[in-house]
Amino acid sequence: MRTSFSPKNNPRVIIIQKLYGKFYNDDQELIFPKHRFKKFIKDIVTGTIERDELILDELNKNLSGEFSLHTMDKLFQVILKSATYEFLYKPNLSLNIIIKEYLNASNFFLEYSQTKYLNAILDNIGKKLRSKDA
Repeated sequence: MRTSFSPKNNPRVIIIQKLYGKFYNDDQELIFPKHRFKKFIKDIVTGTIERDELILDELNKNLSGEFSLHTMDKLFQVILKSATYEFLYKPNLSLNIIIKEYLNASNFFLEYSQTKYLNAILDNIGKKLRSKDA
């Protein structure tokens, strides 16, 4: 039986927190404390920041008409950006794993109804982005 992660041990929770801080408080210095997934966390955070414009382009192209990134909650935007980075630049990670991990992490931040909505969006975007590679 798996023990549940506490938020501070969950790599995606840390990624979401770091990106939220950096995107919405530009003065925040990025510090990556010791963690068994430190390299992964740092890679996703810095990669998402460096490729922000490209990720935004992909999201805007791939979000269906009823979803507008600009009207979404800031936290939602951060989760979508980091997951999109992983869809695009971490081909060795399965689509389902990425989505599952972000949904687990989002439980610390979002209501259940919001995570269902997030699941649908991530699934939609992930399939569109990964099908381009096939």
